Amino acid sequence: MENKKIIRLFKLAAELMELHDENPFKIRSYVNGAATLELVEEPLAGMSQATLESIQGVGKGIAAKIIEINQTGSFAELDQMLAATPPGVVEMLRIKGIGPKKVRTIWKELGTETVEELLDACEQDKLSKLKGFGTKTQENIKQALLFTQQNRGKLLYAEAEPSAEELLQTIKQALPDAKVEVVGDVRRRMEIVESLQFVVATDKYKDACEKLSKIDVLEQDVRNSGPRIWRGNYSLNGLAVEIRLVDDACFANEVVLRSALEAHLTQVFAAGKTMLNVLREENHKTEEDVYHAAGMAYVVPELREGTNELQLAMDNKLPKLLELSDLKGILHNHSTYSDGAHTLEHMATFCRDMGYQYLGISDHSKTASYAGGLREGDVLRQQKEIDELNQKLAPFKIFKGIESDILTDGSLDYEEDILKTFDFIVASIHSVLNMDEKKATQRLITAIENPYTTMLGHPTGRLLLRREGYPINHKMVIDACAANNVIIEINANPWRLDLDWRHVQYALERGVMLSINPDAHHTSGYDDMKYGVLVGRKGRLTKEMTFNAKPIEEVEAYFNKRKAGIVGG
Repeated sequence: MENKKIIRLFKLAAELMELHDENPFKIRSYVNGAATLELVEEPLAGMSQATLESIQGVGKGIAAKIIEINQTGSFAELDQMLAATPPGVVEMLRIKGIGPKKVRTIWKELGTETVEELLDACEQDKLSKLKGFGTKTQENIKQALLFTQQNRGKLLYAEAEPSAEELLQTIKQALPDAKVEVVGDVRRRMEIVESLQFVVATDKYKDACEKLSKIDVLEQDVRNSGPRIWRGNYSLNGLAVEIRLVDDACFANEVVLRSALEAHLTQVFAAGKTMLNVLREENHKTEEDVYHAAGMAYVVPELREGTNELQLAMDNKLPKLLELSDLKGILHNHSTYSDGAHTLEHMATFCRDMGYQYLGISDHSKTASYAGGLREGDVLRQQKEIDELNQKLAPFKIFKGIESDILTDGSLDYEEDILKTFDFIVASIHSVLNMDEKKATQRLITAIENPYTTMLGHPTGRLLLRREGYPINHKMVIDACAANNVIIEINANPWRLDLDWRHVQYALERGVMLSINPDAHHTSGYDDMKYGVLVGRKGRLTKEMTFNAKPIEEVEAYFNKRKAGIVGG
């Protein structure tokens, strides 16, 4: 089992213990255990009891439970607590904004055991009457519940992609003579996936359906299935599954058909012709052949969105999209100076060993006290360590940055004498998120107009499937970045993916550089860079317009020139 899944089980156990009002010292042991495991980079799955116990902070009890998890997928104490807790109450623990203590009050005092009952309690104004809640908390919980309801049965791309790959291999094993391809949301690299879809080429439909129904991780919906289509669910994550069975000759056509938005297929591109017409005229051996028959360049699946990609393909003007291998450095990262899991040196050496040329460290600023934000003295102490590490690690370089909180009036949360000490500043909003579009937009624009702002961090503050971002006028914000030469980040954290790909093209049209940033709080966060690249590719981002695709010399020159241009800098 992956480390993050093991850690998640220990965190759940701690939450359930707090829910059941268990001994606080025991709860703390699980919390500390999870925090310790987050620092471990080697796979826990292959470790012996003795090796686990040798990890500082992992005692005999936690080690034994890790062994049990690797053998059974859980551990007895967690199973006992889950058995004693209604599933709906466990689900309440995932609601953003309320912790185990509040969930216990809801459960015990209101007798509410499902999220549906909790929503009803909010709508009947029962929750606000409980001690420690109030009208505002009730409304926040209601909105969180409604948001959760809208997103049931959906997964982040980062969670759905490995499931799709695992199921793809399982289907191939069950049908070794068939061609199989992933299509749908996953193939188009959508940030949120609603179903796992596949196309299978076979001439034995009945036999194929029977074999699919015997796959133990699939649960068939017989009523909605048919001779040439298998529908059901993937039991490991609950996602809907759709498997279409076609003749071998139709395979490439069907893959194109199921890997494109309807607007892409129905858009007229020449003399009343559409991609649907092309697909209906004749069968093709490959997807490339389909687009060649249409008289255009090949359109990769992530671009099949129905904007102007077909015209660009007709004119042979599709851009060469960014590749992960194009990136030369990693900006926007956190260390133990704020809320990161690893020391500055560890984050830097790990980044270097991955083959990158530079690291931009940007711990939280002083306003983010909840995340150990850096006071002015901490900033100077960190910058002194950076100077020492840069001598030690050269030619690799650490750039001195900060993720400066954008205050409610749009200002940054340090005075100029501190702001001018940084090589770059990522300006981000982390608090007072309940703004209307006008206020949020102006708050961002004020920060963008600050001459010390180098880069705008996660522009909408969204957490996919958890909370909506604050509404902003994207064109006004991007225009402000263009006018003030401010880079916009594509936050590669799978929960954020912000700037949204739908606004990348406008940023490029306005000449705004973009930076793929992992917002890494752990060395494992560097792996998220691939998700940021996928977002950029959907927005037609190129290497030339990606800031951290620049080599170290150009990045350093850019930062120095920008600082020199600031009055008093």
